[in-house]
Amino acid sequence: MRIVCLVLVFTFVLTGCSSKMIEQPSQSTSQKEKQNSKYDDELEGFGDEFEVEELCDPFNGYNRAMTIFNDRLYEYVLKPVAKGYKYVLHVEARESIRNFFNNLYFPMRFVNNTLQGKFYYASEETGRFVINTTIGILGLFDPAKVHFNLDAHDEDFGQTLGFYGVGSGPHIVLPLFGPSNLRDFISLYPDALLSPIDYAERSYWSLTDTWPEYLGVKAFEKVNYISLDMDKYEKMKRDAVDLYPYFRDIYEQYRKKQIEE
Repeated sequence: MRIVCLVLVFTFVLTGCSSKMIEQPSQSTSQKEKQNSKYDDELEGFGDEFEVEELCDPFNGYNRAMTIFNDRLYEYVLKPVAKGYKYVLHVEARESIRNFFNNLYFPMRFVNNTLQGKFYYASEETGRFVINTTIGILGLFDPAKVHFNLDAHDEDFGQTLGFYGVGSGPHIVLPLFGPSNLRDFISLYPDALLSPIDYAERSYWSLTDTWPEYLGVKAFEKVNYISLDMDKYEKMKRDAVDLYPYFRDIYEQYRKKQIEE
């Protein structure tokens, strides 16, 4: 009951934090063109130019400090470790590890697709999980996509709340995880209940039961992910005039696009 009350309170906070469209902060035309020309492939749907929202950002000072912390963590810890990890482990093995983690998150994708009424996507996710867990050897391979043309449909509880009109709320930068907002932050808990990689003890299936175990597994997943696409972060940094608002705007625009799809 307390959890339900907290969710309701947070929902009112989120919907009360309104935003409006404004012109992009003063930059030269060449700077705008430079920023919009090299987005990651996932962001190409925005086109060459996109509008920037005036976000609810009461934690601006903290967010800037945490962005710097995460950047230093990447440059001096994650990046060197990922380079060594990449040198030791062949790319096909690292891709299999990524597939394994993606397969573990099936319950989260299935439930959130169902909650949004995307029943066809939920059925495709079920087919992918069955095929990849069996033929794909516990998800290490992706025969569902290669041989059966079944696409993944990533959905989380933050997208589900957004689907039903819950606003993003204040932007929040999380340690290690990076850009987020209040809606997506509180959504970590219900999503964690559907994931075998959890940070709290529970009476049903879980690969991790404590914070150290959870952080260790997530750090390993993060390093593996970085090793497969090390240029992405570097490209984004090169395009940034001011790192924090640049990352913030990209994240909020990307999440908005995901919810609208």
